[in-house]
Amino acid sequence: MAPIYKAHLKGLAVHVWVDETRPRNQGASLTAWELSHQGVPHAVIADNTGGHLMQHGLVDLVITGADRVTAQGDVCNKIGTYLKALAARDNSLPFYAAVPSSTIDFTLGDGIAEIPIEQRGSEEVATMTGRTADGRIETVTVVPDGSPVANYAFDVTPARLVTGLITERGVMAATREALAASFPKREGQ
Repeated sequence: MAPIYKAHLKGLAVHVWVDETRPRNQGASLTAWELSHQGVPHAVIADNTGGHLMQHGLVDLVITGADRVTAQGDVCNKIGTYLKALAARDNSLPFYAAVPSSTIDFTLGDGIAEIPIEQRGSEEVATMTGRTADGRIETVTVVPDGSPVANYAFDVTPARLVTGLITERGVMAATREALAASFPKREGQ
């Protein structure tokens, strides 16, 4: 969120399309709350709306976070990130991952082959929790009884789809060479 906050504080016209981030809805609750408290204009959208907005010229760039970045610049993040990167590429939009340097794992080369993707409990997909009109928090089931659920928590966006990595040391290419040059003491991990 730091690049967004900095741009907003500098007076740049910022509007953030906030994915709801199913199945845990962190975007609809946490990200929207944070932006609201910082006074950043935003709107919450369904996860699958991003590509449509990109097609219609309503997006200038994509910024996401990452839970892990490989030495070659592959980005592992919340499930759905890869699809946003594909849509950004198809619409000639830059795709950035804003990450602290501690997220970069120089022991990993190929994110798709080497990063295990966690599968979480089915209840995250099978249920939704929200506030009722009278203010109570309720959890409801949204899938039919007996329907199996698969809950892959993360995906990997290959470095070739990443325009750049935004770190505390600046913006750099998502390449082994750029990461090694920016973090020479860590590159040999």
